[in-house]
Amino acid sequence: MAREDRRDRERQPREREESELVEKLVGINRVAKVVKGGRRFGFAALVVVGDGKGRVGHGSGKAREVPEAIRKATEQAKRNMVRVPLRENRTLHHDANGHFGAGRVVLRAATAGTGIIAGGPMRAVFEALGVQDVVAKSLGTSNPHNMIKATFDALSGTVSPRAVASRRGKKVADILGRRDGEAAAAKEA
Repeated sequence: MAREDRRDRERQPREREESELVEKLVGINRVAKVVKGGRRFGFAALVVVGDGKGRVGHGSGKAREVPEAIRKATEQAKRNMVRVPLRENRTLHHDANGHFGAGRVVLRAATAGTGIIAGGPMRAVFEALGVQDVVAKSLGTSNPHNMIKATFDALSGTVSPRAVASRRGKKVADILGRRDGEAAAAKEA
């Protein structure tokens, strides 16, 4: 009996954490397989999952029924979650480019109040990620799978100033302060 109680207590935080996740269904495809008796229909789902605080993942699932395909895609998205550093918990630290196949995306950090200016699948990624201000443009294909993978390619390349400073063995003020110092010198001149 005590062992079951301990298992329940261990499970509760994980269940609570998973319930806080934001799930966005990006698209569902119906596919047909022609067989001797006619057609067999199946469904492919594309899902983006995030916690709204800097973690996001994507997944795709295929099944004969729509709910099963969505469940499979959601499970895969939860397994493939990545952490993305955010500035002030609302935008990206810097601009980024990403590509996957024929999909190319450009992500730009934006000032407060801009909102999410992005189309279709990219918007779902940013909403699940918790980004509030970003400007994004998709160049190339409009295939949702490739657009999402290109967006994740760009997000995986974003780095916080703290990480850059620790890698270089400097202080964050040294990394960010140079811009302020150059701006002050330009005003004086």
